[in-house]
Amino acid sequence: MLRPERMSRVSVTGSKRVMDDVIEAVHDLDLLHLSDYTNEIEGFEPGNPLEGADEYSEKLVTVRALKSTLGIEDDYEGPTHVVTDEDLEDELEDVRQEVNALDDRHEEARSELRSIREDIEQLEFFVQLGIDLDLLGGYDSLEVAVGEGDPETVTAALEESEIETFDVTAEGEAIAVFAHVDDPGALEDALVSATFSEVPIPDATGDPAEYLKDRRHRKQQLESKLSTVEDELEDLKLKVGGFLLAAEEKLTIAVQKREAPLSFATTDNAFVAEGWLPTAEVDTLRDAVETAADGTVEVEELEQADYDENGHPVHSEDVEDESGDGPPEPSGSREPDRTDGPVARERAEEESERTAADGGYVPLGKDSPPTVQDNPEGIKPFEALVEVINRPKYTELDPTVILFLTFPTFFGFMIGDLGYGLLYMGLGYWLMTSFDSDVIASLGGIALWAGGFTALFGILYGEIFGLHQLGEFVWNGHPPIHKGLQPEYIRFAKAWLLISIIVGVLHLVVGRVFDLFNNLHHGVREAFLESGPWILMTVGIWLWVFSTHISGPKPDFMFEVFNTGSEAAFKLGFAGFSETVGFVGLGMLAVGFVLGVVAEGGIVIIESITQVFGHVISYTRLAAVLLAKAGMALAVNLLVFGAYKHDGAFHFIFFQGMPEETEWIIFSGLVNADGAAALVLGVLAGIVILLLGHLLVLLLGVTSAGLQSIRLEYVEFFGKFYEGGGAVYNPFGHDRNYTVEE
Repeated sequence: MLRPERMSRVSVTGSKRVMDDVIEAVHDLDLLHLSDYTNEIEGFEPGNPLEGADEYSEKLVTVRALKSTLGIEDDYEGPTHVVTDEDLEDELEDVRQEVNALDDRHEEARSELRSIREDIEQLEFFVQLGIDLDLLGGYDSLEVAVGEGDPETVTAALEESEIETFDVTAEGEAIAVFAHVDDPGALEDALVSATFSEVPIPDATGDPAEYLKDRRHRKQQLESKLSTVEDELEDLKLKVGGFLLAAEEKLTIAVQKREAPLSFATTDNAFVAEGWLPTAEVDTLRDAVETAADGTVEVEELEQADYDENGHPVHSEDVEDESGDGPPEPSGSREPDRTDGPVARERAEEESERTAADGGYVPLGKDSPPTVQDNPEGIKPFEALVEVINRPKYTELDPTVILFLTFPTFFGFMIGDLGYGLLYMGLGYWLMTSFDSDVIASLGGIALWAGGFTALFGILYGEIFGLHQLGEFVWNGHPPIHKGLQPEYIRFAKAWLLISIIVGVLHLVVGRVFDLFNNLHHGVREAFLESGPWILMTVGIWLWVFSTHISGPKPDFMFEVFNTGSEAAFKLGFAGFSETVGFVGLGMLAVGFVLGVVAEGGIVIIESITQVFGHVISYTRLAAVLLAKAGMALAVNLLVFGAYKHDGAFHFIFFQGMPEETEWIIFSGLVNADGAAALVLGVLAGIVILLLGHLLVLLLGVTSAGLQSIRLEYVEFFGKFYEGGGAVYNPFGHDRNYTVEE
């Protein structure tokens, strides 16, 4: 779980005579993540696409264009198809012509309709103006300007200009200006200072109201025509959707296979392909390829690699010699034999032997192994949270399992309510079962786990939708833990504060331990100097804080809530670590600080304060959100049911009634109003407030508890060790959804 699945680099070497068979076999397996040849080995050139690659690529472009035109999605649930090359030649061309013809009609109608709508909007202005369109142009010595504006400012601007003869006709903000001018641009210049925005005059004659009627009638015709074409397109989509999806799949597979040699290293007569696959599947690949090529291909496992952060092999486990003769050579330093065996007999004499300058093994590409996260099914949804940052590198520990353990626990602890937990679980189940998206399904799985822990903590707190009746039913009124809102249980609130700090220390130390393991490829000493000082300082300072050494400035509750007295929330008999432990903690802090300065320099002086102390204090948000969310639910229930104080505790009136002797009534509650009318209104208002209030708390649980939990994971925890950036495992192959093999 903590390490990704072990990957092996394999080499497939053979004659070009059997290259097609090898490609078919490898593609069908869908296991080998091909490495691209970087053209750096003398005598070997990148391969060329197989015959027909260009033709299939062009058809694939055509199919995808048709899919886009028809709006076909990949949610087709009809029968699978057998698509032959003849189908692609004949049926695809027929579909293309039919789709293009309908699309041309559709675009023509849309374009004209768009123009008509612009005309209608423009003509409404001229109808308001009330002047026939043929009177607004065609003059020899008269300039006309039509637009929207302020008639007074237009008239004033014309009077101040050199234009002697003019007329302004206005209906509201619609203005027409007629002027005798010698210079055609004089009227435009005169209107610059006025509040006036010119409107182009339609190329039409007669009454604009009549012309507007004509345009509106044409608009109705076009809308009907457009609707008809869209219906035809929808019918065609249903008719050919399955075929186009199947054709796309067939062509995608065909192009993949024909372009595969682009990743190979080739000579005139032979080819070499390399790639990565899970180590456990090496024999599966070897058997399938050798069977397909009748034993004329060599499949060799070159290495089972661990890689450093720069992608260089730092260790490769020995791969056993298949012949059984002699001890195996170290796979990271040997050259696979390209000159002996059945493959060599197929090579031309001029083929260059693939060797490194030092006689060692040189990979075709410089790629690192792809990362395949190796987590059980129940943990896999949390890989989506890790992917938000990035996929783990092959050499990094995968934090998914820690996220699985801590995120739902943090979330459930902060919300801690059976009712909310069941709703979160229901939401998660709906997301998992109702959507095909892997991301949404993963979010559903996360919500299911978070809801489960919320319900579990709710049972322990004895709460359902903020009410304590669950504790009465399950725990006879004495649940094992409390949130700490009640004055008599304030000790629990203090305990949660300290527990949050303890959780923070443990969480951050785990992160530093992960960092130490991630850095072991630098050597044990270097790895410890990078991570060890921070572990020593973090543990050391908090050992001292929880010790009785210099206890005066430390809050008393630190030594009470886990002791055995009346202030103890958990009677563990812990009254603080001894002064000796405190001195040990200070010693660890000092040693860690000195080692940190030696390893990283003076920056440790600043970072030691923020990381070993500040980052731990950040975890107190767990207790803060716990109390805030409990307080919100309490406020909603208080408004609806009312409450009173008795024997130092708060009780809801609606459920428990109110004894004669009460210390005071906090709020009488909407459902406890006096009088029939007031009671009916109070109950109705109470129902609304109850539903909306708890819905708000439910949503804020995601935006507060959820975000605060994930912040602790990403910022505090991941920040100690995680980089990410691993390659995605993308095996050469294709999952068939719409086609079956011929």
